[in-house]
Parts: sequence; C-alpha cells; structure tokens
Amino acid sequence: MPVENPDELESVDQEIRISELKAQAAELTGGQMGIFEDGDAPPELLEEFWKSVVETEKAGWTTGRRQMEEDGVALPPPDKLDDGQIADKLRELLDRLARRCTYVFHTDHMSDRQLYERMWDDSLNESFSDRPVKPGYGGYFIDLVGSGSEEHTYLHHKYYADEKNRQDWLEEWPDYDMPAHEDPPYDRDRTLPKPPEVPGGPKWY
Repeated sequence: MPVENPDELESVDQEIRISELKAQAAELTGGQMGIFEDGDAPPELLEEFWKSVVETEKAGWTTGRRQMEEDGVALPPPDKLDDGQIADKLRELLDRLARRCTYVFHTDHMSDRQLYERMWDDSLNESFSDRPVKPGYGGYFIDLVGSGSEEHTYLHHKYYADEKNRQDWLEEWPDYDMPAHEDPPYDRDRTLPKPPEVPGGPKWY
C-alpha cells in the first residue's frame, strides 16, 4: 500500500480547517459578512485571517470609554476641569489607552483641552472589537485627522503631509485648494505612546 504524502495530507487538513472557520464566521455574523478574501494568499495566511475573523466576532464589541471604566479611570466632563487638570487627565487617558493597545496620533494641531474634548465627546465612544491584541502585533489607532472629511483632509495637508504627499494629491485632484504648510502649534505626538514595531510591518504614526 502506498504511503500518503504528509504534505498533501496537511494541505487537505488545512482546507478543511479553513472551511470550518468560514462556516463559524458566517454563523457568528448571521451570514452578513462583507469580507474580501485574497484568493492568491497562501493557505497559512488564509487560515490565520479566518481565525482572526472568528476570534473578533466571538469577542464582541467595546469602546474606549467602557475600557477606561473597567480600568477605574475617571473621565470628568471637560468643563469640570481646569487647564492643569485637563493636561494631567489627558496624559493618564492616553497612557491607559496604550496599555490597552489603543494609540492616538496626529494631535499636534490641538490644544490639550481640544484633544480631551474630542476624545470625551467622540473618539472614546467609537465601537471596536473587544478581542485582545497580541503583544507586538500593533493595536487599535485613533487618527485625529483620519476620518476622510474635508476638514481632516485640509488639516492633514496643512500640518502633517510631506511635500511628496501634497504633490501627489494635487496630481490626482488638480482643483484642490492646497493650504500652505504650517508647523503644528503643539508638539505632543512625538511624546505619545507608540505601538511596538513589527519587523517589515506598516508604521501607522
């Protein structure tokens, strides 16, 4: 009797595992999955991808505010804090978020009070997966000029975009009223907690 090729057996087993993960994901989402799968991706990556989808759906959803409540971090309304208290509270908040692998960037156009108000009113209320982030594998990111709105696009080009980015944008959108570059009025971003760098991985800040 011929001996089966172990590599072929593992390949079949892997296809079965991937199919089972897809079925789990479909069940967890009620069949409402809007996921693009790269058909050219190696099976090892596909299996890890579908594992992450299943883990994410099983974990449920949370918000930064809920996480801070769980960690015992008080979040007073901005109008209850003076400027010194705002600065201290903001540092505590950003440090605590980083411990939860949530990182904030592009903040140098905002004062401490403006940033805390934005976090309190908006960013801390956004939902994301409650799935734990593996150490050294990035995290969640809050980009204060990343919504894609006209205002954020303008602020990005005014304060953060390099000249190549600005010129590339004008090539694509020649009628865009590109603002003159200005240095941001604050110098906070370089001091903020950063995610661990993954060799060969993207830099989000």
